[in-house]
Amino acid sequence: MEHKEAPNDAVAEPINQDPNLVVLDTPIKRGSKEIESITLRKPSSGELRGIHLAELLNMDVASLMKLIPRISPLNEHEVAQLDPADLVAIGVKITGFLLQKRTKTDASLVA
Repeated sequence: MEHKEAPNDAVAEPINQDPNLVVLDTPIKRGSKEIESITLRKPSSGELRGIHLAELLNMDVASLMKLIPRISPLNEHEVAQLDPADLVAIGVKITGFLLQKRTKTDASLVA
């Protein structure tokens, strides 16, 4: 009796998710819409003006709240309404922006 293999219909394909995307645990209300995720932009040096880098690396809330509106679609009021868990998730992305690729690789922060 001849054995035929079943076709492999379920092929796992990698999801190309934007590494700067943060999915919010608690969506932000903007009028009648809800913002469920935001995409951050790596800040330029000028956008860091007035913020102490050490405070950003320590995820200081005031520093994060000052920078997030500059590099995301959220305004200051919306940033103030963020769930603390979402603020931490955004802070982790921001601290990653401040490290050189080599530093991230050395610290095993990049695959």
